[in-house]
Amino acid sequence: MQINKKFTITISLTSLIIFGALAAMPPEPQKAKNLKVLPKNLTHKQLDHIMDGWAHALGVHCNFCHARNAETNKMDFASDAKPEKETARHMYKMMAKINSKFFKAKKDSLGMMMQTGVSCVTCHHGSAHPEGGMHEEGGH
Repeated sequence: MQINKKFTITISLTSLIIFGALAAMPPEPQKAKNLKVLPKNLTHKQLDHIMDGWAHALGVHCNFCHARNAETNKMDFASDAKPEKETARHMYKMMAKINSKFFKAKKDSLGMMMQTGVSCVTCHHGSAHPEGGMHEEGGH
C-alpha cells in the first residue's frame, strides 16, 4: 500500500509540473497569412514595423488597405477585399525593381530590399495619392 501511495503522489506531482510548464510556455507566434510580395518568414514584429513604415509614408491607417471583418468587427489583414492592398503590392514590386536595377540594391537576410534608392515616401511624402501634391501645375 505504501508503494502505491508514493507512486500516486509522484505521478501527481510530475503531472502538475508538466502541466504548469506547458501553461507557462509562450503561445505559438502568429504566422502572417496571404503574404504575396513580402517574405513569408517575417515575424509579427517585423511585419508590423514594415506596415507602420508604409502607413507613415502614405499618411494612412491600417484600414486604408485592410478590410474589417463584418462578423468580428476586427481587421482582417489576410483579406484581399480592398483594391488598395493589391495596389500596394504592385507599388512594392515596382520599388524593388527600381532599386535593384538602378541602385543595385540587394536583399537582406529576410529577403527584403535593403534601404537604398527609392521608397514609398520618395513619391508619397505622407500623401495617400501623391499625384495631387507637388506634381500639379505650380506645385513647386
